[in-house]
Amino acid sequence: MTDFISLPFYDLLQEDGHVPGVRAKLPSLLAGVRRSIPEIGAGTGLITTALAEWTPAEIFALEPSTGMRGVLLSRLSGSTELLKRVTVLPCDALSVDLDEPVEAIVMINVMYAMEPDYRKRLWPVLAAQLEPGGLLVLTWREGGAPSPRPLQASGSRQVGRHTYTALSEILESSEEACTARYLYRITEGDGDQRGGDRRPRLPSCVGDDRRGAGQGRFRPD
Repeated sequence: MTDFISLPFYDLLQEDGHVPGVRAKLPSLLAGVRRSIPEIGAGTGLITTALAEWTPAEIFALEPSTGMRGVLLSRLSGSTELLKRVTVLPCDALSVDLDEPVEAIVMINVMYAMEPDYRKRLWPVLAAQLEPGGLLVLTWREGGAPSPRPLQASGSRQVGRHTYTALSEILESSEEACTARYLYRITEGDGDQRGGDRRPRLPSCVGDDRRGAGQGRFRPD
């Protein structure tokens, strides 16, 4: 699979995005879970490590992206406890096949990226992994597909002399799908062109403006 071009921006922008809200709500939902939790689409582990703090359960972190798994494993490597309790699996949700039923399954910020047919095939797979009365925790966007809109910034963080910015636009939209374009930009400084700024120029390998763009589809049921 093609890896995420947004990978260098992911942790920077998610900490200002959905992650803090999820961290605030998940502990009460998972109260009483003690044995096992698969996390579908674990990404770089921003939620994975928090799950390990909230529950003593063994965690199975599913992430098909090689780049995302690399960051996730690096995050785990700093804790002996996490290395014992978190197993990283290089597979997607349809490929999950654990030895025994689990108490809960967590899917954060991944459902919107799944095609309708994929989701229809997914529910029986997850049901087979959950024990009777098991818990399925997921995030979902209400209101269907977003309406078309021009390119606009969705998040920005400054790191040293660089500003990392994510932009997106909705190119087309219908009841069942939308097509979006994402642009990721690194610029030198904070964009302020005030006079008197005498900072030395950065190496040419960085440049003033490095961009990546990609397109994605969102399909609500």
